[in-house]
Order: sequence, then structure tokens, then C-alpha cells
Amino acid sequence: MSARGTVGAVDVAGVVERTRRFVRDVVLPAEPPAGTALDAAGRRALQQRAREAGVFAPHVPVRLGGLGLPLGAWSAVFQEAGYSPVGPAALNCMAPDEGNVLLLERIASAEQQERFLAPLAAGEARSCFAMTEPHPGAGSDPAALATTARRVDGGWVLDGEKRFVSGAEEADFAIVMARTPDLGDDAATLFLVRTDADGFELGHRIRTLERAITGGHPHVSLTDCFVADGDVLGTPGEGFRHAQVRLGPARLTHCMRWLGLARRAHDTALDRVRHRELFGAPLADLGLAQGMLADSEIDLASSAALIDRAAAALEDGDVRAGAQASSIAKVHCSEAVGRVVDRAVQLCGGDGVTLELPLAAFLDEVRPFRVYDGSSETHRWAIARRAVARRRREVEAGERVLDRAEGRR
Repeated sequence: MSARGTVGAVDVAGVVERTRRFVRDVVLPAEPPAGTALDAAGRRALQQRAREAGVFAPHVPVRLGGLGLPLGAWSAVFQEAGYSPVGPAALNCMAPDEGNVLLLERIASAEQQERFLAPLAAGEARSCFAMTEPHPGAGSDPAALATTARRVDGGWVLDGEKRFVSGAEEADFAIVMARTPDLGDDAATLFLVRTDADGFELGHRIRTLERAITGGHPHVSLTDCFVADGDVLGTPGEGFRHAQVRLGPARLTHCMRWLGLARRAHDTALDRVRHRELFGAPLADLGLAQGMLADSEIDLASSAALIDRAAAALEDGDVRAGAQASSIAKVHCSEAVGRVVDRAVQLCGGDGVTLELPLAAFLDEVRPFRVYDGSSETHRWAIARRAVARRRREVEAGERVLDRAEGRR
């Protein structure tokens, strides 16, 4: 794993090393039993230790109490945090709060930043992002958005049902996406909604494989839920565009965190093959084991490279290139980390499928990522469409067409 030495006035390499030591020395001994979530008291205690260690909120601007790292420097730090399933919570860089911090920092008004962003960045508040809906509403296709908001005096009234609202059970506020037909047939708007607001109600609690994202993934119903004009996030009618500010980087930060967990699984396997003997030889000397270890090294290295490539594209501000690069990184990483953890389970044999080691729980943590933030199939569809469109533009600009036999030109 590489880390830039210094970015601006920030010693990135120093932050990476401090995070590495903090997670290994403080967080790992404080982990809850494998397959269980970190409770609120444990989260608060670890966050205080993170502040004391100088690793709290690496992605948050300095003016809000964070370390102010730019997106291109997040990966090495987030991977070190993700070495423990609860490490990102300790550093306050866990989903969905981390993505919402970025969105609020870029889109929210100064007054909204004071009320919503500042306590979120400080770890004093929790949040959620309410976009996904029950079928046939929005899921991998946000254009299917069914929740609506209608204008009233002084604000808007929201009606609809959301599902898979990660973190909602512990959230103080939600960022809700709703269709606003008053502004056009395809217009959507983002709203800041307090979870104790009239008409905002938690519903069915969905049980999922992973546990690290605390606060559940429940249904949320919005019934005549009033939101004042001052709590519209960004420009009314620009919700789809604003959401992309969050969604692209959020895919990458999931990649970073879960790649860190895959590294932990791989280290566990490396320790096992050094100490375990089979058929008169260390497991590390057996060709089958070596092939699995090599494939995991390749998956880890390629994932890290694709994350860095996508982060650079997003920082450059090229929307088309950033979307393509983040989709590619998301598909590859979500599948690669699963392969790495699965190989570690196999190499650890019987212990690997028990909770004596945490590997079985790690499998549960990483498997949903092939669905979260757009399924692998949805991203592959988008990747292919962008590739075809890119080549069409190149040919229209004068590039030679290559699929015709030379004699038929």
C-alpha cells in the first residue's frame, strides 16, 4: 500500500502510520465479538482515543476539526482504518456519515453546515441517506424515484417510503431524495430532514449479512412530512446532479475500507501458512497454497491501483472519466475483496469457517458490497455503454474504424 509523503501541509505518510498503529494497538483489542456490532458507548470511547492519537476524521476539513486530507490521499488511511471492521467508526470515516460529510461540505449553505455538518464531522451526530425505495421505486436506477415533495407555504411536504436507509436507527437527520414535479417531470431535490420530525417514521428493520454499518438498514416512511425551505439541500430540482457529488467518492471509500479488511484476512492466511505443516512441509511451501496467496496479492494490488486511478479522475473534475473510473474500481474491488477473504477462509481450513477466527464474519461484511452502491451488473452495464459511446465519439472525430477486413475497405 502506497501513501503520498506530503500533500499541501499535511504529512500523509505520518497520518497513515499513526492510523496503522492506532488500529492495531487500540482498535483490534477493543473489537466486539466477530459478527456483532460496535455499540454506541464503544464507538464514543474509540473516537475519543482517535482524537488523542491525532487520527480522527482524516477526510474532514481542518476548519471542522478534521485532518483535511484531499480525496487522493484517503485510500492508504482508509485501508488502515478498515483493517478492523470497527476502525472506520473509530475514525468517524464510516458510511453513511463519511459520504454525507462530503456532500454537506460541498453543497450545504453556511447555516446548514453549522446545524448539520459541524456536529456530524465532530462525531456528535449521526446521519443517513434516504434514496433507495421498495420496488418499483428507486434502487440501482435512481430515475425510478417515487417519493414526492410538493410545495406549500414556507416549504415542502414529503410523502413516500424508503428502504435500506443505512444507519437510520441511530441517525439524527436524513438526507432525503424526493421527486419534485412542481419543478419539472424529471426534477428531484435533496432535503435535510430531522429524524424526530412529524411524519418521519422508522418501519420494518431489515436484517443483513454485515454488521459494521451500525444503525441498521430499515424502511422509513414519510407521511405529510414538512420540510422548511431552509432545509432544502442545494438547488431545488438538482437532486440527481447533487447526489453524484456523494455517490462517486462513496463508492471509492467503500472500496478503501473493505480493501483494508481484505488485507487483514490475507495477513491472517499468511500467518497460518507459515505455521501450519501438511504432508511434511509448511503450507507456505505447497504449490496450491502459493497459487492462492499469489492471486490474493494480485487482487489487492490491482484494487489499490484502480482506487487511486479513480480518485485522481474525480479530483481532476472530469465527470465522465470519474464516473467510468469509479464504476470500474467498484466492480473490481467488490469482487476482489470477496475472493481474498474467501481464499483466506480456505487456507485456514476448519478454523476459517468458525468464529474462532473472524474470517467467516469478514465474508459476511464484504459480500453485500457487490450489491451496495449499485450492483456489479448495473455498473457493468454502465461501463459498457460509456465505452461504446467513447469509441463512437473517437470514430466520429476521425479515428480509423478497425473491425473491417483490409480487403473490404
